[in-house]
Formats: sequence, structure tokens, C-alpha cells
Amino acid sequence: MSHPSQDSQTPQEEEEYQVSGPLLVEKLQESGIHQQDIKKLTDAGFHTVEAVAYTSKKNLISIKGYPSRRQRKSCRRLKIVPLGFQSATEVHARRSELVHITTGSKNLDTLLGGGMETGSITELFGEFRTGKSQLCHTLAVTCQLPVDMGGGEGKCLYIDTEGTFRPVRLLAVAERYGLNGEEVLDNVAYARAYNADHQCQLLTAASALMSESRFALITPEGSQTNAALFVRHVQLLLAFPHVLLQFGIAVVFSNQVMSSPDATAGPYASNEKKPIGGNILAHASTTRLQLKKGRANTRICRIYDSPCLPESETTFAILPSGIGDPEEEV
Repeated sequence: MSHPSQDSQTPQEEEEYQVSGPLLVEKLQESGIHQQDIKKLTDAGFHTVEAVAYTSKKNLISIKGYPSRRQRKSCRRLKIVPLGFQSATEVHARRSELVHITTGSKNLDTLLGGGMETGSITELFGEFRTGKSQLCHTLAVTCQLPVDMGGGEGKCLYIDTEGTFRPVRLLAVAERYGLNGEEVLDNVAYARAYNADHQCQLLTAASALMSESRFALITPEGSQTNAALFVRHVQLLLAFPHVLLQFGIAVVFSNQVMSSPDATAGPYASNEKKPIGGNILAHASTTRLQLKKGRANTRICRIYDSPCLPESETTFAILPSGIGDPEEEV
């Protein structure tokens, strides 16, 4: 049993830790975990106490030479990672602290209730040339803006699977917002993922980066079309909720579409495209946005699925300076 003096400090410690963000896994030393055991955790990709607490017993046992029972008891004694029930008031207070990252378009921000929400997963799906990559490039810059300007005051992790990343687009968006181009590029951690297994490895490395510095956005841009690789891609997306719980960042990823095989044939049949992944990928996303082509550089965004946003649509434009509104065209 803990001493009264320790128990009286726990609420204050909890409050401090909630303000400062996730706890580094080294904090477990205060609970009796040896440094060598902590090194085994970091080598396995666990860089925060939250990551350890949210991991299943099966995965902890798979860490060679690490006593999972000792770890779980340590997290319970610390009482800084809530694993039980909470009141709706507490959840509401925590969600009120989430910020929205501007997309660069006032129309799109209004549709999304302020922009891309941090602490959630947003899926962008549509055919080629519908603005998925351009939106990801714009968000990579706007996430660095101050909160009062619609930013997240954090860096960006950009995982590219299709080779569409272009730093020159970031410089154009940075000039639009009056930001230093070199600093903007330095605040974007880029990696090219060559397959789904490599993408999973990059996510593990991303957790290490996010435990060392403030990140506001991660964009695993692109999807897998091969069936076997796509299964691994879905497994990767299912791991993002753990990242969200630890760091409260915004996850925005793009997906491809396919023709519906059960579409009704005939002259009045609609050519509706459905996102790849079916119900499995649908449940992995918080908000799903469907992008369509419009006239010239105008695009249409429709809320395909969301737990809090009504089904609606709006238009935006792909400008030389990033995503904007159609009326901004010169």
C-alpha cells in the first residue's frame, strides 16, 4: 500500500501530467522498474507510459525478457493513466481542449466545424486529381501556425507511399501565411514508405519522435491496392487510436476508391465510387470525407460519415498557394 503522503500528491501529479502531455516511459523508474527493462520497452517501440498502459498483455509478453506483470502493476500504482470509467463531464472537458487545424479554405473549415480535428482520424477518399495530396500538403504547413491563426503549434509527420510529396508546395503555402520557408521544411519529418511493413516500422519510429517534440499532425498519405498489403495497411490504421490517446494529434490519411460491384445496371444507374477497405477501414476512421472533381480547379468535399458532423458538402479550390476557396482565384 502507498503511504498517505504519496496518495495526497497523486491528484496534483495527475493534473500536471495532463497539462504537460504524455509521460516518457522513463517515469516508470519511480515505480521500481529497472533501467534495463525500460530500455527493452523503448527498443520495442514503447516510448511513453501511455503506450505501455494501452497495450494488451499479449503484446507485452512478446517483448523478449520483459516482465509484463511488473509493468502493469506499476501503471496501476502510478494512477496517471485512466483505464477505467470516467464521467461525461470529464470527457467533455478534455474534448473542449482539442484544437482544429485550418485547411486553408473557409468553406471547408466551416463544413468541418473549424478544420481538421486533433485527437481524431480523418479519411480523405476520392479519385485521382481530387485534391487529396494538395490538402495534405497544405495541412503540413497550417498545423505549424499558432492556435489563434487556426494552427496546432506543432510539427508534421508526413509518410508518403506514392511518391507525391513535393516540398515546393510547402514553400508556396508558407509564403501565403508569411512563414519562413526553411523553418517550415525543418518542421516536417518526411519518410517514403515502400510497403506496408515499412510503414508500420515508420509508425514505431514516429512514436519516438513525438515523445521528444510537439507534433500536431501525421499524414500517412496514400493507400495500398494489393490485397495482402492492404490488410497490413488496415492493421496500421487500427494502431492510430493508440497514437491519438498518447499525443492528441490529428491523423489525416488518403484512400483510393473503386467502383461498387453491386451497383444497379441500366441507364439510370449511378456511377458511385466507394472507398477501398469496406467496413473494416470505415470503423478505423472518425470522419470520412469524399472528394470529387468540379469545374477547372474547383473540388467538392462531402461528409461521407462522421459521429458529430451532419451530412453536407461544399466546394474548395486548388490554388498555387495551396487549398483555398473558389472566390480566391485571380
